[in-house]
Amino acid sequence: MFNEICIYEAKIEKQDEIEALMKEVAEFYMTQEGVVDVKYIKRTHRQADFNAVKQGELPIALTRFMGKVTYVLHWTVRDEETHARVSKLGLEHFYKRWNRCLTTMPKIILGENIV
Repeated sequence: MFNEICIYEAKIEKQDEIEALMKEVAEFYMTQEGVVDVKYIKRTHRQADFNAVKQGELPIALTRFMGKVTYVLHWTVRDEETHARVSKLGLEHFYKRWNRCLTTMPKIILGENIV
C-alpha cells in the first residue's frame, strides 16, 4: 500500500467551504480504481505538554483558531501509479477551489506501509 499524508492550513473564514470540498474530494477519490481509503481530519484538540500525555490526561479542546485552521488528509492507495493517476485527476478537478481556501501550500508526506 502507498500513503499520502497532507497537512493543510486553511483560512478561518473558509472553513465551511473547505470542509464541503473535502467531502466532495473524498467521494471522488473513493470512486477511483485502486483507492483504498480517504480520511480528512480537522485539528480540534492539543496536548498540554508531554507530561500530560505520560500521565494519561485528556487532550485540551481548542476554543479558537489563531489565523488558520489545520486539516490533515490521509489516503491510502494500491501503489505509486494509482497515487500519480488519481492525484493528477484531483488537481484537474479541484485545484482552483482548494487554492482559494488555503493560507499556504500544503505539506505532503508520501510513503509505503511498514505494518
